Amino acid sequence: MGPEPRMLTPSPNWYCSRSSDAGPGGLFGFAARNSVYLLQIGRGLSPFHVLGELVGHTERVSGFTFSHHVGQANFCASSSDDGTVKIWDVDTRTVVTEHTLHQNTISALHWSPKVKDLIVSGDEKGIVICYWHNRNDSQHFFPEPRTIFCITCSPHHEDLVAIGYKDGMVVIIDISRKGDVLHRLRGHDDEIHSIAWCPLLGEECLTIRPEENSDENEILNGKVVQQNPVTKGYYLATGSKDQTIRIWSCSKGRGVMTLKLPFLKRRGGSVDPTVKERIWLTIFWPTGQPTQLVSSCFGGELLLWDLTHSGKRKCTLFSNSSEGQNHSRIVFNLCSVQTEEKELLLSISMDRDVKCWDLTTLECCWTMPSLGGFVYSLAFSPVDMGCLAIGVGDGMIRVWNTLSIKNNHDVKTFWQGIKSKVTSLSWHPTKEGCLAFGTDDGKVGMYDTCSNKPPQISSTYHKKTVYSLAWGPPVPPISLGRDGDKPAITLYSCAGEGVILQHNPWKLSGEACNVNKVIRDTNAIKYKLPAHTEISWKADGTIMTLGNEDGSIEVFQAPNLKLICTIQQHHKLVNAIRWHHEHGTNPELSYLIASGSNNAVIYVHNLKSVIENTPESPVTITEPFRTLSGHTAKITSLAWSPHHDGRLVSASYDGTAQVWDVLREEPLCNYRGHRGRLLCVQWSPLDPDSVFSGADDFCVHKWQISMQDHTRPPQGKKSIELEKKRLSQPKPKIKKKKKLAGKVATKQEVTVANGEDCAKDSSLPIENGLSDQEGEDEVQEPEIPNSISSNVSKELPSYSPISSGFEKPKIPINPKVIVPKKDLPKEKSEALAKKKKARSILPVSTALDHRSKEELHQDCLVLATVKHSKELNEDLAASLNERIHLGLFTDRTALYRMIEVEGKSHLENGHPDLFHQLMLWKGDLKGVIQAAAERGELTDQLVAMAPVAGYQMWLWTVEAFAKQLCFQDQYVKAASHLLSIHKVYEAVELLKSNHFYREAIAIAKARLRPEDPILKDLYGSWGAVLERDGHYAMAAKCYLGATSAYDAAKVLAKKGDVASLRTAAELALVAEEKELSSSFSFRCAQELLSVRNWVGAQEVLRQQECLLGQCLVFCLHELLSKHLEESQPSEWKSSSFPSYHSWAIRTESSFMEGVITVWKSTFGLETTEQYQTAFQQLHGIEYPSATGHTLSKQLLFHISHDLTLAVLSQQTASWPEAVRALLAAVTRSYDSGNFTLMQEICTLFLPKGCDHLREKLGEEPAFKSLEAFFSYGQLYDLWWNLPRTPLIEIQCVADPVPFIGTACGGEQNGLSDTSSPDVTDPDAFTQLSDELPQGTILSTDLEQDRRSAEKKQPTLSACEVLISQMHADLQSTQKAITEVQETLAEMIRQHQRNQLCKATRNSAEEGDPSLKTQLCSENPDSQSKEQVNEPVSLAELTKRLSEANKKMAGFPENIKTFPFPDVLECCLVMLHIGSQCSGYLSLDMQQQALELLQKYGNSKVYERSSQIFCT
Repeated sequence: MGPEPRMLTPSPNWYCSRSSDAGPGGLFGFAARNSVYLLQIGRGLSPFHVLGELVGHTERVSGFTFSHHVGQANFCASSSDDGTVKIWDVDTRTVVTEHTLHQNTISALHWSPKVKDLIVSGDEKGIVICYWHNRNDSQHFFPEPRTIFCITCSPHHEDLVAIGYKDGMVVIIDISRKGDVLHRLRGHDDEIHSIAWCPLLGEECLTIRPEENSDENEILNGKVVQQNPVTKGYYLATGSKDQTIRIWSCSKGRGVMTLKLPFLKRRGGSVDPTVKERIWLTIFWPTGQPTQLVSSCFGGELLLWDLTHSGKRKCTLFSNSSEGQNHSRIVFNLCSVQTEEKELLLSISMDRDVKCWDLTTLECCWTMPSLGGFVYSLAFSPVDMGCLAIGVGDGMIRVWNTLSIKNNHDVKTFWQGIKSKVTSLSWHPTKEGCLAFGTDDGKVGMYDTCSNKPPQISSTYHKKTVYSLAWGPPVPPISLGRDGDKPAITLYSCAGEGVILQHNPWKLSGEACNVNKVIRDTNAIKYKLPAHTEISWKADGTIMTLGNEDGSIEVFQAPNLKLICTIQQHHKLVNAIRWHHEHGTNPELSYLIASGSNNAVIYVHNLKSVIENTPESPVTITEPFRTLSGHTAKITSLAWSPHHDGRLVSASYDGTAQVWDVLREEPLCNYRGHRGRLLCVQWSPLDPDSVFSGADDFCVHKWQISMQDHTRPPQGKKSIELEKKRLSQPKPKIKKKKKLAGKVATKQEVTVANGEDCAKDSSLPIENGLSDQEGEDEVQEPEIPNSISSNVSKELPSYSPISSGFEKPKIPINPKVIVPKKDLPKEKSEALAKKKKARSILPVSTALDHRSKEELHQDCLVLATVKHSKELNEDLAASLNERIHLGLFTDRTALYRMIEVEGKSHLENGHPDLFHQLMLWKGDLKGVIQAAAERGELTDQLVAMAPVAGYQMWLWTVEAFAKQLCFQDQYVKAASHLLSIHKVYEAVELLKSNHFYREAIAIAKARLRPEDPILKDLYGSWGAVLERDGHYAMAAKCYLGATSAYDAAKVLAKKGDVASLRTAAELALVAEEKELSSSFSFRCAQELLSVRNWVGAQEVLRQQECLLGQCLVFCLHELLSKHLEESQPSEWKSSSFPSYHSWAIRTESSFMEGVITVWKSTFGLETTEQYQTAFQQLHGIEYPSATGHTLSKQLLFHISHDLTLAVLSQQTASWPEAVRALLAAVTRSYDSGNFTLMQEICTLFLPKGCDHLREKLGEEPAFKSLEAFFSYGQLYDLWWNLPRTPLIEIQCVADPVPFIGTACGGEQNGLSDTSSPDVTDPDAFTQLSDELPQGTILSTDLEQDRRSAEKKQPTLSACEVLISQMHADLQSTQKAITEVQETLAEMIRQHQRNQLCKATRNSAEEGDPSLKTQLCSENPDSQSKEQVNEPVSLAELTKRLSEANKKMAGFPENIKTFPFPDVLECCLVMLHIGSQCSGYLSLDMQQQALELLQKYGNSKVYERSSQIFCT
């Protein structure tokens, strides 16, 4: 068996009274998000391991409990915010049954320890449901109209249930008597977090001090009066948010003991001042220990209370002797599991750790870490092998020692200075423990994981999320410093705003450098640079690659960052770029670069030719070396295997990880263990069979390639099932509290964003658990129970709830009733609006003037007295003050007093506009405006009246009103007001910052100068936003408005369809960007070619003069496709309807003549200069070599390119170039395995053979190679047309080559089991010659056959070129080198395995010596290999390789440059033909073939090839 798969699970849910529980047999389960994870405790070598996951709930799991009954220990139950209670079978991990009886959020759950099928649950409205799952029966109780926090069933009495409420009330009910309340235990002042029953029945187990229970006379000196079994009492313990634990006597219904939590000062620090607000007090009563109680404390400590200690209660701190063993945050749940040796206590905490404690020693046995967010990044240390860094969305970094033997989950956590999601990680390549990290808020920093120091943070922040980090050599300006002042390696970061920053690791406090400036200066770039999304350095530090938002990949040469190449392959944002490692057996593989983007295809490019021969101007690559297709969603991460050549693993949003054989373009295995979208993947640096992956399901998985059942990503129905599995994860949800009239909800609801809570703490790690409800300090008022029954009561008049407050409601079947609103008829409402009078501006004085006649007469007398008296006495002044409405008829002071009273009345009645009018009348508008601005109550009317207070006041009012409108999200209106005071730039900036680009541009164009730079900035910003959102045509308009036609054309081409590419090409042509236009035209033509539309493709190409060569390629491709469709319809006939030109119809002339005729008539090619021009356009284009997985359409196009070069060279009489191009087409079809296509090419372009070329080229190596392939095709054509006879007839001839004597070859070809001599025996051939039967080539009538052969002209004489001694020697040497390299690679892998085994054995000797045998015997296959194959020393292999390389160097370069068919294969075919048709093979050729087979056919290098040939 291989190593056990490992995983890091999501964090247990917070703020639940029972979200974890332990069951019989060492099982432990905890709720995490919307699932339950199961652990097996104390079995096997590891102290625990993850069994699996219970999946079925659609929202957060709020409760979990095991059944502790004999016979059903495999049962458990869970409750969720989705309103269901599910009963599970742990063995099968399936739902046995479920119910949805609750109408409100379930807050508590417990499986009765006395009744085997009873599950009790409670919800936030106070409803208790008892469910008996065996008989599918249930009962509802409503003991109190309060929010339930916890429920615990009695272990002594099957009908008793204790319930704890949010307001501190504890109630014990009897479910057998319709839920009657036996006791209401009052004493706590806040939430009840936990309830525990005493494990022993009776109240004699505790000694109660007299002062604690002075009112009870029957308890004397600790002795309890004897009670009968029916009335025997029991104790109950409760833990509350009020920081106390209370012990209750249920026989008396009152508290007998109160324990106050002590404040424990942490080592090296003071008490956290906010610790009281963070308390969660959970308790646990150990089995069989009634005098001891375990509880949590303020900061995550665990306390063991001695309940027998007199005086001040004594408590013992868990793990008091060990530093750092306690939880660092509050503890939510405690439970125990019984192993064979001892009882263990399990705790879950806000610090995201699950800890196991020994209740005997109070020491921590082990800790299981967990994750509280998406796993964004994985990185293995290149120095400390096996050290895996994990970047998580909960604001923490985990460093996992994956090589630890004693602890499979040896994880260190780092959180200081982060305070945001960790989205990217990168280890320093040489410095141990140096880890760089990037965060969601744009921060870049470095941790020293070997110490406890806080991280170093770069002073330069990114504006958006950090996507990628990479270490590489310095570039200017850092590289320009003196040797002692510059680091050898610097840190590069790429973020969401599209910028690459270079950080100096020696001076992170200094300003980081923008790499774009270096790129612009070095390459003299004037146009807008694309937004960068990924950075990757080649391992040797010579090449930097950047992935861009538009899908392009740019390759730069260090240190000045000269652009040498652009890869135009992806058309969407590039997410991952990875260089192949440099320690493979084939050095050329180090030039491979794999990339993945937002589309689901992975491309691999070979940059060897570009890097080794640096071009003067940048090269554009449009064809991949390999294409890996299979994923159905975007690619998020890539990793090359460090143990293999050309093996890659990819992670995708389709929820799977895929392992590829890149060189063969084959999928090897597919991993589907995650329940979310994969975000990162890493290959184990020590185990070739292990891969680590992280996803948005909060998990890190370690999985084995060899143990996977699937080979490729799911398609069709399987993909849909995987998507359903991923969608079962919890989604962001905001709870809405139902409120009654007059009630105010006080409970704080939990908001989950992106699957993670983003609550932040200034001094502690970010807490993003799915159930974080910290700060819940207020007590919720009791709600009337009728609110549960129906929502109709909200529409009815409110009555006193006193009479019905304690009635037990009936749970309705359909509680939702909709009461339609009654609207007034439209006509009537309009009539009422017309008749409505305007509101009076002086209502108070008007009302005073409508009093009784006596009052009005008195007003007249008072007014007359005031008018005719010279001075006002006190009585008269008092009368005037009472009659403020008389101010209208007296002096100004009285009038102001009247206006003041009227104004206060308007404000009190909510009519500030009328108050403002009064102030305008009074002339005191300035004060009103200032007060309104401070309160945010400015109106259009006030602004219109502001000029009355002066010009400066009006300016100030408009600015204040604009700010107020911004707070109200009325940005356009605010901008209009700013324009009214001529603040054009401020108005434009306001609209731009709030993404009102269209309005901002309209204002800027209308009010500013045409050359104002803000216009260009507006166009550019709007274009970038539109481009990001996929509105490419509109973005192109913006770039054109900014006079950047280059960017406009590029953004139009991003969609990649024919119409977009055609328009982009025309646009670039209008803007005189000819090179860009031609590239788009060529891409457009390729798209049309993919749908077999040659007419459209030629129309596009002929618009570009520089694409004449491509026109010729497409023309020849059309003619060749038409010919193949007619000659081989079964292979080349397509389902799509082709669009051919009229000249594609076949004529009587040869194919070559037809091609030249069309070129002359259609494209006007008459002169040699025209042919040479077209040749120069095509000569510099190189396409990757073909493989067996190359698509037929792509293969045919590449062959057409080679054939076009051949025809052009022939027309200019450049015969060497013509032969090389024709040879390239032939070898390309040969390499792809399409033999019929190779024969068809030879037939069309060499209809009369190679004789006419021999006259012109003689012994030219390229011609010899072409002639050999031509003869190779003729040889097989002759063999296939012979009468079919069993291959056994030539056994005696071919037996010296090992393929005939093998069982495999014999079985598959119908051969007999006749054994052959040893293939290494030099006398085997002589022995076989003596045993040849009559009828074979070497028969007893050899002389007669020789005479008859001399009379005939041998048919195979033209194939004599294939029997080449030099090429046979060359091929044998090449195969010998390959064999030595494979052996060396296997030795390296074996050495790595031995080193790992040695390190593991040393760790096992220090820990458990019994592990040695198992660890050293993990790889029996490798041991058996060593026993079968004789070991070869490294010196011997090195000697062989040196000799072979020396021999290889002795061959002429022209022989090694051009390919040649397999000589030994050709010899075998010739001998077979000669054995069946006497006279076809001359005696000389027969003798030469036999000699070559005898000389080279006995080597082990050729053995595999000959077996393949025979099968």
